Amino acid sequence: MTDCKHHNFYQLSVPLFLHYLNQLDLLLSDMQLFAKKQGLGEAQLLAAKLADDMFPLGQQISTAIVFSLRCCLPLAGREIENFSPEAISYQSLQRQLHSSVRCLQQLKAEQFEQSTPSSISTQAGFAELSLSPSEYLQQYMLPNFFFHYTVSYAILRQQGMSLSKQHFDGYHQYPVGFSF
Repeated sequence: MTDCKHHNFYQLSVPLFLHYLNQLDLLLSDMQLFAKKQGLGEAQLLAAKLADDMFPLGQQISTAIVFSLRCCLPLAGREIENFSPEAISYQSLQRQLHSSVRCLQQLKAEQFEQSTPSSISTQAGFAELSLSPSEYLQQYMLPNFFFHYTVSYAILRQQGMSLSKQHFDGYHQYPVGFSF
């Protein structure tokens, strides 16, 4: 594990989450179009799961969004804000995502330099954790965000949505019809 300096916490978190939340925003729009073309109801698609004992698609997306704030706000010395919807729908997920993006955009590198605590307490399932900021970011928060983000992508692929790495990371490009 790399020991990060306080000024790096901003650079290692906020721009990364903003990039992938933007990808998630595009994915939400694409998934609405996919559902319409396939004749899938909103509730049906958002309830899709990889396995019976896993969260459904809508909850996976919402949880990924939450992890962006659960990561960045404590590193900036702020209380965690939660924009999670009571009922999950395309619109509520988009509102949650946009509110979270606005919250992240308001964070400044100086807040991380001045306010990052020496340890961060959090809950992981039923475990109570107290982690150094570096461990919190690198070993707990980033993997959890990408777990839920990846599972969302996997559920959509399982449902037949045509996606590539381009949709996942926004960097790859492939011609139409290309597959591995």
